[in-house]
Order: sequence, then C-alpha cells, then structure tokens
Amino acid sequence: MRLIFMGTPDFSVPVLDALLADGHEVACVYCQPPRPAGRGKKPRLSPVQARAEELGLPVRHPASLGTHEAQAAFADLNVDLAVVVAYGLILPQAILDAPRRGCLNIHASLLPRWRGAAPIQRAIMAGDAETGICIMQMEAGLDTGPVLLKEAVPIGPEDTAGQLHDRLSALGARLIVEALTRLDDLTPCAQPGDGVTYADKIDKAEARVDWTRSAVEVDRRIRGLSPFPGAWTEAGGERVKLLGSRVVDGGGAPGEVLDDALSVACGKGAVRITRLQRAGRGAGSTGEVLRGWALPPGTILKG
Repeated sequence: MRLIFMGTPDFSVPVLDALLADGHEVACVYCQPPRPAGRGKKPRLSPVQARAEELGLPVRHPASLGTHEAQAAFADLNVDLAVVVAYGLILPQAILDAPRRGCLNIHASLLPRWRGAAPIQRAIMAGDAETGICIMQMEAGLDTGPVLLKEAVPIGPEDTAGQLHDRLSALGARLIVEALTRLDDLTPCAQPGDGVTYADKIDKAEARVDWTRSAVEVDRRIRGLSPFPGAWTEAGGERVKLLGSRVVDGGGAPGEVLDDALSVACGKGAVRITRLQRAGRGAGSTGEVLRGWALPPGTILKG
C-alpha cells in the first residue's frame, strides 16, 4: 500500500521499519517538530524524524493539522491509508477522511481500558495483570474507534514501563503488518461501553515516592514510572531516582532502610530497590550503586 506514517517517539520507530520491510511505500512521515533539548537547548530531532531521514523518506512536522493548507497538503499525498502510532497531535476529521481507507492507530492497551496518553505506565501503576496492543480504526473520539486486531501480553511482577514499552512496540509492529495483509478480511469490532478508563498524562508531581503508602502501591509506582520520569526519593541528602523494585517481607518506619540490600519499609510491608540512579550519575543495580555510597540500615529515605 501507499501510506502516510505518523509517529514521533522511540515507540514508533520499529513500526516504521516493519512497514518498509513488508514492502509498503511510505509517501511521507509526519512527526512532532524538533524540540529544544540538552544544556544548550538546541533543537533535537524526534526518534522518528531521525530514522526517516536515515532512510531518505520525506518528513513533515506541522505544528497543527487544523489549517486548510496542512489538510490540503496531507490529502495531496493521495495515499491508501495512514498508520498512526504515538504521533502527538489530534487528527481533525478532514485528515481522518483523506486516505482512501482511513487511518489506523496502534494503541498500547486492551481497549477500552486505558484510552489516552500514558497507557503503559497506568497499567503497571494500577496493578493490571495484562495489557496489549490494539489496531484500531480511527475516528474523532479519543481512542474510541472499532478494533481490527488485538493481542494481550502479561505484565510481570518486576516489569518496568520501559521493558513493557519495548515489548509492546515490537508487538505493534508485527500486528500492523498483519492487519494490512488481512485488511479486506478483518471485521471491525466496536469497543464495549463498559470498562472504559483513561490513562492521563503523567504529572511530574506523581514521581515523588510516598513511603506511607503500602509496599504494593510504592512498587507499582516505581516500576510504572521507570525509566521516565523516574520515581524519586531523598537519600543521604540527595535526590535519587528509583528505577526497579519488588515487594518483600519486612516492616519498620515508612522510608526506613531495613538491610544492606536496600529493602525499604512502607506504610504496610516493604520494597527492595533493585535499580537506582544518583543525581548526575548513571543508573545501575543496587549493588553497583551502593559499592561507593553507604545507605546503612536505619537510614530514613524522605518522600
């Protein structure tokens, strides 16, 4: 098929590669504009734009798709279908209607659960046993369209959002190729009205660990916010990101370090921190980080 590809972050890159590997023609790649980044605040290309330029594909990054000019330029590409995955802009009806066979979205949840911006993080933070990928026909509502294909994956007890992100990205790439191959034979299935939840964008204020909460809640938050923005606490007078954890037996004052393996007491139970990052340093396993930095039992971590 002749396609438009619309995506921006790392999650989208394997999908673009898979479409090209399967022989589809990508007439144009749409992504978010370069954003200032780093200490110099120089514009940085999104992962999708960087990959598209490596592949020699034309790239557009309009600030809006709401203008007549942007919509006309999109329609002039004369494509069969648009594939959308973590693009970052709402698509007006004129954009949805322009491709001959509409627009397909790759969404990282089992719809209608976790419509919206942060489905991977919210699934872990809520303690869901599974999540997955849906290939959905797009319509004007937020992730409300009928589903063509879906596949579930389990969420393991120590899975982080980063690990789940990578598995779901690969699954999305595989499923969209399958969906395009079988497009004429797939029956769109309307989403049920029951079970709708919304995955609100992650607020940085959520990242500070509240040690008075139960170990189960603290563990889910640490894993759900890893690697970005990273749950954090104050330890030894500095701010530390907590990037991996698991629930363990133990008890004490909330935030109290219980042993040399960095088990920490919560309001109920305890968590063991398995990966962390000190300010201005690289991330590492707890054993690696604690070799040059003592957090002895009895230390209180401040939420």
